Amino acid sequence: MDAIDRKIVDTLQQNGRITNVELARMNDLAPSSMLARVRRLEERGIITGYRAVLDPKALGYTVMAIVMINLDQHQAGSIAAFEERVRSIPEVKMGYHITGRYDYMLQVVVRDIDHLGELIKHTLAGIPGLERQETFLMFSAIKDDGGYSMAYLEG
Repeated sequence: MDAIDRKIVDTLQQNGRITNVELARMNDLAPSSMLARVRRLEERGIITGYRAVLDPKALGYTVMAIVMINLDQHQAGSIAAFEERVRSIPEVKMGYHITGRYDYMLQVVVRDIDHLGELIKHTLAGIPGLERQETFLMFSAIKDDGGYSMAYLEG
């Protein structure tokens, strides 16, 4: 990625609705050249998609939590089955396989405390191989996903 590609990616992370013409103007390129650059970034897998960012509270999701999970077995089959099951749970916003005291960290978003209780006691506890879970309520988000920094990339 050269400096123009980094600027394109940085701009698109902040405003995915910017027009090709505006993006081209910001970078002193012809719209056709800009379109070719963006398509190349998509083909290389650097840009993987575009989406709307929603406000969970406006949708009625008032509770966010982090759920830390340990599995009782660590064989490939049980790990794959657990991960497949977690990917199918709509309340799980993000999930990470991690090192340390826990095996997984899930960020969940739910309507209210009752919904969280159902998710923890029935949905997550019903997954075979789940040994232990610990839940942490989130008071607020002090920093949401702002994209990836282009400042440290070379090229």
